[in-house]
Amino acid sequence: MTEFLDVRPLTRSTFTPFGEVIEADPASLRLINGGTTERFHALAAAEVTGEGARVIINLFRGHPRSFPYEVGMMERHPLGSQSFSPVSGRPFLVVVSEDENGRPGRPQVFQARGDQGVNYRRNVWHHPLMALGQACDFLVVDRDGPGNNLEEFFFETPYVIKEPAP
Repeated sequence: MTEFLDVRPLTRSTFTPFGEVIEADPASLRLINGGTTERFHALAAAEVTGEGARVIINLFRGHPRSFPYEVGMMERHPLGSQSFSPVSGRPFLVVVSEDENGRPGRPQVFQARGDQGVNYRRNVWHHPLMALGQACDFLVVDRDGPGNNLEEFFFETPYVIKEPAP
């Protein structure tokens, strides 16, 4: 039986179990450079474990998905966090699920605005990058180093996301 997933707006409170929402937060505002720059401080923390591991910054180019879209797999990174912030200012989908005995539970879908990013905590089940409408570049902060930092899970019956609202 096909299970459809609802798409909800991305908010700090709804995303807390999975990581942090990266967006301009007035509570973290600091004026720097003689008051000419607003710094939104410490919005997320990168996590890395393992000898020889380091935090790296990447640029990913996500190509848009077609809808309805089948969520057939989820992945997680046991050795480090992973953050995605759109450089192109385009909205994107965030698909996450809680861990249920070593496997992902029912996925939850959030639509991020073009001025929001996400930081998935270490070991959080998530779907790979999901750009909407057109190709989008993302600044990605994650772990590099020895060890296997990828675990994938394939659902027997995929979940389905209908076309998100514009």
